[in-house]
Amino acid sequence: MLGAMVEVPEFHLPLAPADLLREGSSGRYAVQEVLPVRDLPPALTAFRTAFRARGALAVLQHFDPLYSLLHHFRAVGTAVKEDALELMMHVVSHHSNELPAILGDSGLSHADRTAHLNALKMNCYLLTGLMDAFEMETCKSGLLENKKNRTKSSGSLWEEEREPLLRLLTQLLQLDLRQLWGGSVVEEEFVSLMTGSSYHILENPGIGLQKYRATREAVIHLLAAALVHYDHMFNATLKITQMLQHFEHVAPVFAQAVSLWVKEYGLKSLVGELLREVGQKCPQDLAHDASAIKGYAVFITELAEQIPALVLSNMSVLLRHLDGEVRSHFQRNGTGDCLLSEIPAALALPLTQFQSVASLAVGRLKDKAVVVVKNAIQLLIAFLSNNPFSCKLSCTDLSEPLKKEVQKLQEMRDRSRSVAGPVITPEEEWEAMLPEVGAAIQQLFQPLQEGEEEVLEVEETVESTLEQITGLLRKLNYKSAARLTQKALCRFQGKEPFSSLMEENEDATILGVLKRLYTGSCPGKNSEDPPHGNSSLENEEAVPQEQPQTELVKQEMLVQYLQDAYNFSVKITEALSLISKLMYANCVSVVQEAIEFFVTVSQFGVPEALTGVRRMLPLIWSKEPGIKEAVLNAYRRLYLSPSGDSESLFECLIILLGKELFLISSLKCLLQISEFVQKDEIKPAVIQLLWEQFTEKSQCSSLERRAAVMLLGMMARGKPEIIGSNLDVLVTVGLSEKLCEDCRLAQEVCNAISKLARNPKQALGKNSAPFRLPQDHMLFGCLSETVSKGFAQPSCHWIPFMEAAVTLIYQLAEGAEEICAHILQVCSQQALEKLKEDDGQKADEGDSPSRVSDGASSLPTFLLMHLVSLVGQVALQQVAYLEVSVSAELRRRRMLREEEKTKKHSDSSTKKQRSQSTGNETTMDEELGLVGATADDTEAELIRSICETELLDGKHLFSAFVPLLLKICNNPGLYSDAGLSAAAALTLGKVCMISSEFCDSHLRLLFTMMEKSSLPAVRSNLLIAAGDLAIRFPNLVEPWTSHLYARLRDPCPSVRWMAGLVMTHLILKDMVKVKGQVSEMAVLLIDPEEAIMRVAQNFFSELSNKGNAIYNLLPDIISHLSDPNCSIEEESFHTIMRYSGLMAIFVFPRTERQYRDLSYCLTLLPISERGLHKLQDNFDCFADKLQDPAVYSCFQTVLARFCRAGSKPETKVLAEELEQKLSAAHNRGLDSTETCQKGSATPMPEPAKRKPTGSSRRQPLRTATRDEDFVTPQPRTLRNHQRAKKSLSILVASTGPSPVAPCLS
Repeated sequence: MLGAMVEVPEFHLPLAPADLLREGSSGRYAVQEVLPVRDLPPALTAFRTAFRARGALAVLQHFDPLYSLLHHFRAVGTAVKEDALELMMHVVSHHSNELPAILGDSGLSHADRTAHLNALKMNCYLLTGLMDAFEMETCKSGLLENKKNRTKSSGSLWEEEREPLLRLLTQLLQLDLRQLWGGSVVEEEFVSLMTGSSYHILENPGIGLQKYRATREAVIHLLAAALVHYDHMFNATLKITQMLQHFEHVAPVFAQAVSLWVKEYGLKSLVGELLREVGQKCPQDLAHDASAIKGYAVFITELAEQIPALVLSNMSVLLRHLDGEVRSHFQRNGTGDCLLSEIPAALALPLTQFQSVASLAVGRLKDKAVVVVKNAIQLLIAFLSNNPFSCKLSCTDLSEPLKKEVQKLQEMRDRSRSVAGPVITPEEEWEAMLPEVGAAIQQLFQPLQEGEEEVLEVEETVESTLEQITGLLRKLNYKSAARLTQKALCRFQGKEPFSSLMEENEDATILGVLKRLYTGSCPGKNSEDPPHGNSSLENEEAVPQEQPQTELVKQEMLVQYLQDAYNFSVKITEALSLISKLMYANCVSVVQEAIEFFVTVSQFGVPEALTGVRRMLPLIWSKEPGIKEAVLNAYRRLYLSPSGDSESLFECLIILLGKELFLISSLKCLLQISEFVQKDEIKPAVIQLLWEQFTEKSQCSSLERRAAVMLLGMMARGKPEIIGSNLDVLVTVGLSEKLCEDCRLAQEVCNAISKLARNPKQALGKNSAPFRLPQDHMLFGCLSETVSKGFAQPSCHWIPFMEAAVTLIYQLAEGAEEICAHILQVCSQQALEKLKEDDGQKADEGDSPSRVSDGASSLPTFLLMHLVSLVGQVALQQVAYLEVSVSAELRRRRMLREEEKTKKHSDSSTKKQRSQSTGNETTMDEELGLVGATADDTEAELIRSICETELLDGKHLFSAFVPLLLKICNNPGLYSDAGLSAAAALTLGKVCMISSEFCDSHLRLLFTMMEKSSLPAVRSNLLIAAGDLAIRFPNLVEPWTSHLYARLRDPCPSVRWMAGLVMTHLILKDMVKVKGQVSEMAVLLIDPEEAIMRVAQNFFSELSNKGNAIYNLLPDIISHLSDPNCSIEEESFHTIMRYSGLMAIFVFPRTERQYRDLSYCLTLLPISERGLHKLQDNFDCFADKLQDPAVYSCFQTVLARFCRAGSKPETKVLAEELEQKLSAAHNRGLDSTETCQKGSATPMPEPAKRKPTGSSRRQPLRTATRDEDFVTPQPRTLRNHQRAKKSLSILVASTGPSPVAPCLS
C-alpha cells in the first residue's frame, strides 16, 4: 500500500507559519491553498474519512485544510475547532501506537520511512499548533482563573484535554524516533516543536495553582523525555533562564521540575548548566531588572532547599552576585538561602571553600537588606555549629599551638635537608630558573596559538592568589604563573605585593613579583602574624630516605589544620564586632539572630563574645516579646541549663560579675523579671552560696559581697521570702557599726530589703493592710545610726546610701516622718557643732577651697552638701508618702468601713427596700459610685491641703532649711563648689514638688540657674527637676517650655542628652505641648554623640506610633530646618529627613535651598502609580525648578526607583513620558541660563552661602560667677502674640497654593 502511494515532497518544520505559504525549492512541501472558513467543516469530514481508510498517513494529502483552520483560528466556530483538536489527538495517538512496529521493521523501505517521517512531522505540527492556539485563547479569556458564569466552551474542553495531550506527546517522545531520521540524531526543530507547547502552558500565571498540579507534572515529564532521549539540555537551559527572567511565577515550578529530573532521571549536569547560565548574567544589568532578580532568587532558593549538595557544588559560579556592587537584595538573598540549606550541617562544604564562603558571609553583614543580614548571621551560626576544627575557637588559644607546630615542622625539614646534602637557597634556585621564567614572560605578549585556551582565573583574595602562583612556580609551570601574575596586577591594583614593584615595563614588573614570591621576601606576609601553614604544603623535591615520608606529611597536615582553624577563628572574631552593632537593630528577627549568634560563639569559648553577652542584657526591657524571650533563653542556656553543673556555672557568673560590678546593674533587668526564680531554675545551693559570700563565711572581696547582695535582691522579686527570712542577718551584717563606713554595701542592703515592700502576695487581699514594720524595729535604728555617723564623713558614696535609706524608711516604717525628722535633727546638730568648733579656728586657717563661708562663719563643703541632699530626699519622699501611701491607706480604711456598714445593715436594708420605695436616689448614687468618687476627691484635697499649707509653714522642720537652700542657689559666687551647687539645685527642685505656691514663686530662680549656670551638673539636675515639676504642676511650667527646648542646644553633651530624655518623656506623655521647637529634637539626629542620637531616634520612633502627631509637626520641622538661617547644611538635612521616613508633607518653598530640600524629601517617599499621575498632572508646578541639577537628579531618582519596582506596561509608558518631559525642562532651563549669561553682563544669582554648624548653633554659656548674674528674667509680654503671628504665617504658607504638595495626595 505504501509503495503505491504518490511521493510527497519533504516536509520541513517552519520557523513561522507563513513560511509554509512560500514556494520553496523543489522537493520541499508548501501549502497550495488556504481554504476559506466556510469550506473547513467539509474538509475536516474528508480528512476524518481518509484517516479511517489510510490511518495517520492521510495527512499527507489533507494537510492544507487543517493548516487553513490554524490560519483562521479566531474566526472559526468553537465546534469546528473542538472537532479538529479531537481528530488530531486521535491521529497522533494512532500513529504513536503504530510506530513501534514500523520502527522495528528491518525491511522498511526508504520511501515508507520518508512517508512516516513527513506524516509524523505534519501531525505533530498541526496538533501542537492547535494546542498553542487553544492555550492562547484560554489565557486571553481568563478562563483559567475565572470560573464565574462558566459554560461549556472551547476553554473548558481545552482544560480537560490538555493533560491527556501532554501525556500523548510524552509517549511519542519515549519512542526511538531516530530510525525515522535514518538512525541519526532527531532534528532539533522537531524536539523544539514537541516541547514548545509545554513552555507555553507554563507561561500561564495560573499554572501554579493546586488544581493544575497534574498538568504541571505532565509538562515536567514531557520535558524530561526530551532531555533524556533527545539532547534537549542546551535549549532547555536557555529557555528556562529566559522564562525565569520574564515570568516570576515559573520559578517554583522549574525548581520542582529540576529537582525531579535530578532525583528520578539522574540529570545532575542540568543543575550546573542552569546555575552557570544565571551566574553569567551581568550584575549591573540585573540591578535594573527586578522581575529577573526575583525569578532567579526564588528559583535558586527553592532548588537549594531540595538538592543542596548539587547547588553547593556549583556555587562558585554564583559568588559574583554577592559582591558589594550588586544591591539587589533578592538575588543575594536567594544565594544566601542556598548556602543555608543544610549545607554546613550535612558537611557538604569542602574545606578548601570553607574560609572563602565564611568571608563572604561576614561581608554580607554590612548589607543594607535586612533579610540578607539575617541569613548571613544564620549561615555563620551554622558554620560555627558544624565547624570541622575545634570546640574552642579562641585566637589566643589557637595561635600558640600553631606557632609550636610550625616550628616543629621547620625543624623536621631542616633535618631532612641536612641529611639530603648541601642546602640550595631560594635565591640560588631563582637564578637557575631565571632564563626559563624570562622566556615564559616574553610569551605572554604573543598571541595565543591555535588550540591553546586561557583557562586560569584569579582567586577571590590576594592570599589565595599568591598561593596559586607559588604552587605553579614549584611545579615549573612558569608560563601559567606569569600569566596569572599579569592578571593579578590588574585585579589587585594598590595591594601588596602587586603595588610595591611598578617597573617601567610590564615584563620587569611581573619578573619582580615572581622573584619575591619564590624567594620568600614578599612584603605582604607580616612576620608578627601567626605563621601560615601555606608553605607547609610545598612539595619538597629531596626528602631523604632516612626521614619517613609519612611523619613529614602528618606534620604538614597538622599545621594546615591548625592554620585553617586559626583563620576561621579570626573571621568569627571579625564578625563579632559587626553583629554586636546589630544587637539594637530595628528588625526583630535580626536581633534574635544576633542573640543566637553570641550564645553559639560563647559556647565555643571565644573570649570576645562576652562583649555581646553584656550588650544583650538591657534588651530584656524590649517591648517586643520575641526579643525579651530570646534574651531569657540565651542566659538560661549560657548559665542555668547548659550541659554540666549549673551551680558551678552560676558561681562562675557571680565571680565574673563581682570583678566588674557595672554588669550587676545590667543584670538587674534580667533577674527582676523573676522568670528564673519563679520557675525554680536557680537552685537553693546557689542562693546558699550567695549568703555565704555576703556573711564572709567564704573568702571573697568587697566587690563580690556587694554582688551577692545585689543578686539576692534581684531574686527577692520572685521570692520575697529569700530576704524576709534573713532580714536580721542583712541588718546585723550589712548595717553593723563595723561596716558603717562601707556605704556602698549598706546601700545595696537597703535596696535588697526594699523588695519586701513590693511583695505581690501582700496585695492578694483586696483590702489587706500594707506590709510595715514597727517604728522601734532594729532596722530603722541601725539605719538612723548609720546615716548619722556617715554624715560627718567625707565620702562620695554617702549620698546614694542616704537616699536608699530614706526611701526604705518611708516604704516600710510606721511613723516614717518621725524617724526621718530625728535623722534631720541629729545631722543638723552635727553641722552646728562643727560650725561652732571651726569658728575658733577660722582666724588661724583662713579661707579654704574645701570650706564655705559667708563672712561670719565657715563650714566644710561636704557637710553642707550632705545636709542639703538629706533635706531634699526627705522632702521628696514625704510628698510621695502622702500622695501614694497615705492616700491608699485612707481609701483602704474607707472601703473597709463601707463594707462593714453594708454587711451590718444588709438584712434591715433588704426589708426596708421591700416595704418602702424611699432612698432610691441614695441607692442609685451608691451604685453609680458617686459616693466613692466624692470621697476620693475629699481625700485628695486633704493631701493637697497638707502639702500646700503645712509642710512648709513655720511649724514644720522643712521651713528651717529653706532659707539656707535659697541662699546657696542665689549666691553661686559665694558657694562655688560644683558638688554643692548641683546638690542645692536638685534639692530646690525637690522642695518645689511640695507646694504649687512655693514652686510658682521660685520657678524664675530655677530656670535662671538652668540657663546661666556654668556647671553642667547643675543644668542637668535642674532639667530633671523641671521634668518632674511639669508632670506635677503642668500649668505652672508650661510658660517656661521654651527654656526646656533651649537646653537641646546646650554646648555640653551630657546636658543635651538629659534634655533629650526629659523632653522625650514629657512630649510622649502629653505633658508638654509640641510646638515648632520640636525641630530642635530633630537636630539631635545628627548629633556627634551616639547616645544623644539614639535618644532622638527613639523619640521619633515612639512619636510615629501616636496617630498623625508626627505628620502635623512636619511642616514646622521642614520649614525650620531648611531655612538657611537655621545653619543646617544640606547633607545634615538629608540625614535628618532620611531617618524613618519623616517626610510626608510639603510646605511652600521660598528659596533655592528649600527647593533642593523638598525634592530630596520626595526621593524618600514610596511613589505609587497614583503618585506618578500626580507628578504628571502637576508638572508645571515644578518644571521651572528642574534647571537646578540637584532637583533634577532627585526626580530622576524617583523615576528610576519606580521603574525598577516593576509596574504595568501602560504605567511604564507614562513614566517614560514624564522622564522625557523632565529632561526637556532641564535642558531648556540650562539653555536659557546660558543665553542669559551670554546676553547680559549681570551674573546669575548664587545660592545663599551655608553658615557653618557647630559654633553657630551651640554658643558657649556665659559664666555666671557673681550673685547679680542670677537675676529673674523680665516677663515677655509679647511672646504669645508673636507665637500666634508665627503660627498664622506658617498656617497660611502651608495651606497656600503649594506647587509640590498635590503630588503626595
